Amino acid sequence: MRHFLTLSDYSKEEILEILELAVKIKNETKNRVFKEYMHKQILGMIFEKSSTRTRVSFESGIYQLGGVGMFLSSTDIQLGRGEPMSDTSRVISRMVDMVMIRTFAHSKIEEFAKYSKVPVINGLTDEYHPVQLMADYLTIMEAGLTKNLVVAYVGDGNNLAHSWLMLAAKLGFELRIATPKGYEVREDILDEANEYAKESGAKFFITNDPKEAVTDATVVTTDTWVSMGQEDEKEQRLKDFAGFIIDSNMMKRAKPNAIFLHCLPAYKDYEVSEEVFEGEQSLVFQEAENRLHAQKGIMVWLDQKRDEK
Repeated sequence: MRHFLTLSDYSKEEILEILELAVKIKNETKNRVFKEYMHKQILGMIFEKSSTRTRVSFESGIYQLGGVGMFLSSTDIQLGRGEPMSDTSRVISRMVDMVMIRTFAHSKIEEFAKYSKVPVINGLTDEYHPVQLMADYLTIMEAGLTKNLVVAYVGDGNNLAHSWLMLAAKLGFELRIATPKGYEVREDILDEANEYAKESGAKFFITNDPKEAVTDATVVTTDTWVSMGQEDEKEQRLKDFAGFIIDSNMMKRAKPNAIFLHCLPAYKDYEVSEEVFEGEQSLVFQEAENRLHAQKGIMVWLDQKRDEK
């Protein structure tokens, strides 16, 4: 049985296999063909962090696959009263067919997976956001930009940046990460990515200069400067991230056919200008929709692997 906690657990071949499955299911959905890949299966969805895209995409996705999603807020279950994650896992995984968790510390989801009897999917932790990256790469595939791919990530060295490192390391493309000083990606995660890059041929460029990162890139992406739980740091962060906005002048440094991505929610005129966000190069809403399709691919793939010996 496989879990989907971080892209570092997956090979290039497996990542592409899941995405090919996602494309197949997306095409079926667009043609109003709803195959019940997961007939009457139950997806338990544990939320310790609230979300728009994660909840709607997983709940819609499992329904379209023939199953049902069960929303479980931490305030509604015993986790909110201090029950150990291991106990919660051993109870819930006996009652559902798959679990998605959106939480804080990555160690929490690792503990849940350790004791779970069913596949566990990481809907987001403080360290990684792998389902978002699957949607992002699906969008890049649809834009026809996978060949000679150069991704420029500009912003906070957070869970999204860490997942970009893992995706690039596994698939072997060039990734440039520009963060303000003091907001760099974690060294241990970068070291891990560099180890995988020895096999894949991925190239990493880490800088504090966003212009340097964006020049001749084929994909430009960013994230909010103030993530959930960091509201008390907002004023300082806005000062520290000055000059890191993706505006039209910044996008002009990228390739003419470059696209702009953002995992959302976006805060206009902070990390991205209104002009870029609403411009022709922006694929943010196609990217958001692809959360649905990529995650259906993940769920079906995990379900199929569960039956393999």
